[in-house]
Amino acid sequence: MAIHRSLVIFAIVALKTPAISLATDFVVGDDDGWKLGIKYEDWAKGKQFFVGDNLVFKYNATVHNVYKVKGDNFKSCTVPSNNSLGSFTGNDTIKLATTGNKWYICGVNGHCDGGMKLKITVLDGTAPAPAPSAASTLLATNFQIFLGMIFTITSIVIVY
Repeated sequence: MAIHRSLVIFAIVALKTPAISLATDFVVGDDDGWKLGIKYEDWAKGKQFFVGDNLVFKYNATVHNVYKVKGDNFKSCTVPSNNSLGSFTGNDTIKLATTGNKWYICGVNGHCDGGMKLKITVLDGTAPAPAPSAASTLLATNFQIFLGMIFTITSIVIVY
């Protein structure tokens, strides 16, 4: 009888468990990447950034870089003296690990003043899941029916 109860509990948990939410990778500037001439304030507008998401900076590493800075340095376009705050590969991924305002600038002389600066706000929680497509809903429903049948048959066999 203990096995029967375990199967019923497992079936209920399996059928009620929500889908796993994955982090989002945001390529800064989308196809344009991280370069002069892009309005990053406009790029960030309307986007929601959550803890666990990633910012991906794609740029020509011979002419640009990325520094994570504090708000005052962002406003004044001051590059920190600590190079460990900088990224220099041209394909840098920065994990958004905490909530709050985050500021990024290009440390090349004149680039931040020229607009290569990004301010975002990171929210707690996870992004809302996108609405499922008809195909994925049908697949999920059929899978749940299949699981229900397996557990029902197994439960009947164990009880008798």
